[in-house]
Amino acid sequence: MDNILRYMRTVAPLLAPIFRSDGQARLLSVALLYDDELSVTELASRAGAAYPSVHREVARLLDAGILVERHAGRTRMIRANPDSPLVPPLRDILLISTGPVVLLAEEFGRIAGIESAFLYGSFAARMRGHEGLSPNDIDVMIIGAPDPDLVYQACDRVEAVVRRPVNATMLTPAEAQAQSGFLTSVRSGPIVPVLGESPWP
Repeated sequence: MDNILRYMRTVAPLLAPIFRSDGQARLLSVALLYDDELSVTELASRAGAAYPSVHREVARLLDAGILVERHAGRTRMIRANPDSPLVPPLRDILLISTGPVVLLAEEFGRIAGIESAFLYGSFAARMRGHEGLSPNDIDVMIIGAPDPDLVYQACDRVEAVVRRPVNATMLTPAEAQAQSGFLTSVRSGPIVPVLGESPWP
């Protein structure tokens, strides 16, 4: 997630403009869609946001009762509040908007042979703040040599949850460096990292 902008953007995300900022939506996705307890440092890393911004946002969400915390020594462990009536509908919204990145990262992290993965196309463009129509599907490119069946099965599982088709394109590192109209279009457009680094400088 290192390539994601590392601050809380103040512009509302185009995929879910009910959230105050893109950073807030990413943080909520990580906090509400993972079942793990996470420290504030881990939340910041997974959300691709600066620690001070996440620290302030977590305080707001704790005050709102959306998150709860537990102290483990000097570390604050944060998780979704299972008793909050706001958490289930927020999860539903996040799963359709910013959730695909979180879910795909979790799925692809279990598959050997994936060097990197990222979203491209209209869904990535909306996540990056480019205006346009709401995307009908999600395009993800996988670089490496994974088992294709495992990749397609993972995409099917995410697709069932986010209620948008998830289209996977798999390339070897050498194929990703080839010259073609398709790759030129992908390289010149916005991408959203899911795992690893972009294959292009």
